[in-house]
Amino acid sequence: MRLFFLLLFFSLFFNNFIARTDSLKSVKFKKFYIAWGYTRAAYSKSTIHFKDYSNKYHDYTGKNNYYDFKVYDVTASDRPDFNQIKDVLNVTIPQFVGRIGFQINKKWGIEFNYDHTKYIVNDYQKVRVAGQINNNYFDNDTILNPTSFLHFEHSDGANFFMLNAVRKFNVYEPNKNFCAALVVKPGGGIVIPRTDVTLFGERLNNNWKIAGFIFGVESGLRLEFFNNGFFEFIAKGSFANYVNAFVLGAGNGVAHHYFFAGQLTSVIGIRF
Repeated sequence: MRLFFLLLFFSLFFNNFIARTDSLKSVKFKKFYIAWGYTRAAYSKSTIHFKDYSNKYHDYTGKNNYYDFKVYDVTASDRPDFNQIKDVLNVTIPQFVGRIGFQINKKWGIEFNYDHTKYIVNDYQKVRVAGQINNNYFDNDTILNPTSFLHFEHSDGANFFMLNAVRKFNVYEPNKNFCAALVVKPGGGIVIPRTDVTLFGERLNNNWKIAGFIFGVESGLRLEFFNNGFFEFIAKGSFANYVNAFVLGAGNGVAHHYFFAGQLTSVIGIRF
């Protein structure tokens, strides 16, 4: 994603240079755009199903337990890490977003939409846990102790990849150098999380993988200026379903859960 940021910077520089040297020509319709920004997210409660698909009758010892249980109605938070923005080398650590779009006409477009959100289950909350660990069956209230029992997060990150339709409604356009518009962007795609999980005292920070799907819509204000630049402030609602995020268990452990997410996002972009 650092490459994305550099492309945005050099595209902005290049377009400004062209605008200065080509100012006598008529203004043309800009079809392509890229954008970069940051987001905050909030999540609904989620029931997470942890299951080890290894042979359940294998004689596990030590920390390698067979498990098949659910953690009900857990709460989770985002992790914005905005304090890292000041360090140019760490601009991809915070909850950033990227957009690449094509404007079909002045009303309609399509957009590739990436949100690097982070989903962190809150430690030490009291929740209902029910299921099986080895030959032990249980159904009781449990404290999510991150050291001895469970810590769970998609922190590098939850990673929403979506393809959206874009509909723009111009509301104020006094001249060719400025336009205020409302945008609506429904779409869907996939989630590619990197899941960091501690289970029974054993931690595994997994690799990225396609783990499920997402649908959502975002809408908000777009300000276009000087025919090249634009700014968006967007609210987004989505439904994300993680069908098989990696967990533990001889390479066969997965977690399944789904949740609703709400986001507030600001981006700045360049059209060319």
